[in-house]
Amino acid sequence: MQYQATSPEDYIKQVPEERQNALKKLRKVINDSLPKGFEEGIQYGMIGYYVPHSLYPDGYHCDPKTPLPFMSFASQKNSVNLYHSGIYAIPEIHDWFVKEYPKHNSRKLDMGKSCIRFKKVDDIPFELIAELCKKLTPEEWIEVYERALKKT
Repeated sequence: MQYQATSPEDYIKQVPEERQNALKKLRKVINDSLPKGFEEGIQYGMIGYYVPHSLYPDGYHCDPKTPLPFMSFASQKNSVNLYHSGIYAIPEIHDWFVKEYPKHNSRKLDMGKSCIRFKKVDDIPFELIAELCKKLTPEEWIEVYERALKKT
């Protein structure tokens, strides 16, 4: 589902009421846990966390006017989805998350390359997401991103 939100608060107001509290809590966990330097806003129709141009003036290579994306979450038709670029780009973070997930949730992990889907908001492992947020600083994410760009 695509929401026409202008701010994270506006986004959360537009999602179904039964998901709003979980999204507010998810947003708070992320904001409290991400290392200093990331900024929050709306990116690609979702609540996004990114490296601002003040830290990385080059921006995202696909559109340099866009700050470098890092993490986001969205309310979709059948799930709440969390996207984390570090899970996609760094095998050690991916493997750590897959190993830790069963300690926080009894349901099977529903995950794509960078997307983690939660079909029930009660299943969102907030403590695990807080730990995930702390895995990379903006500077470390820039290094990983630039290394990946040089390979292409």
